[in-house]
Amino acid sequence: MRIPAHSVCTAIRDDIVAGVYERGGRLTEELLARRYGVSRVPVREALRTLEAEGFVVTRRHAGACVAEPTEQEASDLLEMRVLLEPLGASRAAQRRTEAHLKVLRGLVRLGQERARRGNSEDLRSLGGWFHETLAQASGSQALTSTLTQLRHKIAWMYSIEAPADPVESWAEHGAIVDAVARGDAERARGITALHTERASSAHRLRFTGAGERADRVRTSQHPVNMTSLRH
Repeated sequence: MRIPAHSVCTAIRDDIVAGVYERGGRLTEELLARRYGVSRVPVREALRTLEAEGFVVTRRHAGACVAEPTEQEASDLLEMRVLLEPLGASRAAQRRTEAHLKVLRGLVRLGQERARRGNSEDLRSLGGWFHETLAQASGSQALTSTLTQLRHKIAWMYSIEAPADPVESWAEHGAIVDAVARGDAERARGITALHTERASSAHRLRFTGAGERADRVRTSQHPVNMTSLRH
């Protein structure tokens, strides 16, 4: 594999998230440079960035290793997202552009169509693009970057079950966009908070014991009452 030097960090992060490198496993510069077809310099820089992001730790006598997050650390990530996603939606209602709205509406149309047809293969990626675009619409690079890191780390630590009712889930996406389009920051915040809490209930820790559920690290299981949100 040969990739551009500036993409080494993304490639290593993606492989960590995908489970190519086990938690606690060593990440030697020589082997990584050979795998990605680059020199050791961009690998060294990438490892420093990934350590700052929490994907890598440096250990005495071992060097760079894949981090081993605790259940509490994983729980904190979901709590952070429940706080920050609504903030991003609120800011988006105040700062979004027409280009952002066009993309968000297009994603909602696609998501609702695929959900009605029972085609769930693309729904997860569509949902990811939706929330990434919503964060970008906030007009805050710091918030967008933080939410992006949260999504990467959550995808690494959790397996995510498909929503029980994907049609209802995409109705929530549509309600968020409607609020953002109207510039209603409080409504956008409220709907997104409920949507994010509901989505958290579908997350299961990858590193819990056999048969153990991640229920205790979730923030809420309360269903979203879409009837009240439509008024």
